[in-house]
Amino acid sequence: MASTTEQNRQTYLRRVLTARVYDVAHETPLDEAKKLSKRIGNKVLLKREDQQPVFSFKLRGAFNKMVHLTPEERARGVICASAGNHAQGVALAARRLGCRAVIVMPVTAPALKVEAVRNLGGEVVLVGESFSDAAAHAEKMQKEEGLSFVHPFDDPYVIAGQGTIGMEILRQYQPGDRTRPDAIFVQIGGGGLAAGVATYIKAIYPEIKVIGVETKDSDAMKRSIDAGENITLDDVGLFSDGTAVKRVGDETLKLCRENLDEIILVDSDEICAAIKDVFEDTRTIVEPSGALSLAGLKAWVRRENVSNKTLVAITSGANMNFDRLRFVSERAEYGEQREAIFAVTIPEERGSFKRLCQLVGNRNVTEFNYRMSDAAKAYVFVGIQTANSHDADELVHIFEGSGFATLNLTHDELAKLHLRHMIGGHCGLATNEHLLRFEFPERPGALMKFLTSMAPQWNISLFHYRNNGADFGRVFVGIQVPPEDNALFEEFLKNLGYRYWDESQNPACKVFLS
Repeated sequence: MASTTEQNRQTYLRRVLTARVYDVAHETPLDEAKKLSKRIGNKVLLKREDQQPVFSFKLRGAFNKMVHLTPEERARGVICASAGNHAQGVALAARRLGCRAVIVMPVTAPALKVEAVRNLGGEVVLVGESFSDAAAHAEKMQKEEGLSFVHPFDDPYVIAGQGTIGMEILRQYQPGDRTRPDAIFVQIGGGGLAAGVATYIKAIYPEIKVIGVETKDSDAMKRSIDAGENITLDDVGLFSDGTAVKRVGDETLKLCRENLDEIILVDSDEICAAIKDVFEDTRTIVEPSGALSLAGLKAWVRRENVSNKTLVAITSGANMNFDRLRFVSERAEYGEQREAIFAVTIPEERGSFKRLCQLVGNRNVTEFNYRMSDAAKAYVFVGIQTANSHDADELVHIFEGSGFATLNLTHDELAKLHLRHMIGGHCGLATNEHLLRFEFPERPGALMKFLTSMAPQWNISLFHYRNNGADFGRVFVGIQVPPEDNALFEEFLKNLGYRYWDESQNPACKVFLS
């Protein structure tokens, strides 16, 4: 007699094979991420669900559920709760099927997704701070108005609709040597996608690993599997809003427990790095939940130290708010372990800043923040591009070996989010101070040219620089110049050849710095 697990697999195999999804969805490409593949030594394939009409896989499950409603149920209208992508799927399906759709979304849902739902004809109701809050309100409205509830993940038809992605992956990856993918990585919010894909894959090729991926601050599925019961989280992280679920589905929990090989956890920095990886290979910007599986894939490769494997990640959504891109760009380097930040203490004397720069050597400086505050010591916030985490430890050793006390702040959230932007203030020591903005050429040696061109008797009282990805660096500098050297200082600026603006009379500088 077949086991319960095998029976479940065969049941869902039939449901996936008979799912109605292609009335609204289309078969998305399975593209190789060639740059990333070369960099990590494995063949990485991206299942491009970001190319669906609503830029997410969610319309598959939504339509499959709604097309199986009775005519009477559809006539009453449908309701769902969603952080955004399921909402668009339901709204599109409702427009296609000609029925009313009420969409309850958390107030934290990206404005882009809210507007997209409205444009598709959905009636948007904004309630609560998470999916779970929205779901509770949706259940209340469903009972009050007699609407048909379309669950975003905990429904057999929804799970089967999402499972068609697994079916497409196996059909699309058929090399001449008849090999199969070694592992498929699937993001988890409520678990509908992971349950559908994993159950289908394991029904046909149980030897293929299917690995779920969650964020460290929204790991309800992993905790529930580990505990042997469905655990409700008190809070969830909101960066990956598409997977910010406090409680997973009972059906999805059962299927994920039976079919996932493991669940791997990643943080926001790793997701940002994965968003950058997708962009560099596809020129597409996916949302955090859309890059979650790729972040897990990379973390798994690092942990297992594997090479020459064929690995699939599902890029599940591209509904990214534009204003998030600054954060993503900044944190991607941390996620890839390509930037380290330090607090370095140097003597408050002429030439010490230059000596610090010499210790950095040919490494690419990403940030310098400094404001004179003490007569004896200078505290410098330094960002440096690194190849790996060991580089940061080596730099600490180099700085401290030269007598500069150093704190490694690479994993300090307060420093990364706030302190780097708060270095400054009034300084009674900064007499005869000239405040200038420069555009430095973004190339090695530009800073050293600046420092070596300065007269040795002048002192740097303020320095702020952050690499912004352009071909020039924006630098803000305070230089103490005795009045008798003003003519020499003007000559220095002229000969330096860098574009500059004198901000000494800027009212904002007078308020905050002078």
